[in-house]
Amino acid sequence: MAVDLSMPVLVVDDYKTMIRIIRNLLKQLGFSDVDDAADGTEALGKMREKKYGLVISDWNMEPMTGYELLKEVRSDEGLARTPFIMVTAESKTENVIAAKKAGVNNYIVKPFNAATLKSKIDAVFGE
Repeated sequence: MAVDLSMPVLVVDDYKTMIRIIRNLLKQLGFSDVDDAADGTEALGKMREKKYGLVISDWNMEPMTGYELLKEVRSDEGLARTPFIMVTAESKTENVIAAKKAGVNNYIVKPFNAATLKSKIDAVFGE
């Protein structure tokens, strides 16, 4: 199954510069419909209004972290199947394990480039 570049993507990060970086990388890869949210609570609200084909979320955010967002998404019947990629600055093993247990589809450690992002997205969609 090829990655649908027209699918809406939601980028969740409390750091505007990171949102801009990920947005630019997604554009380089050919994605055109990219929304963003500043934290998990805002992201959840957006996800309940619009169907996203992929969520790329930072781990460390206030008041709702990316990990809490992931758990909320996975426990919501309408959202549970949404592909979810977690982005973090730390590659702590316990975080990776916790995210995997919570149902994350893939994991990216900062800093990363378009090639890394593409390979992670391709892996999620079984390319």
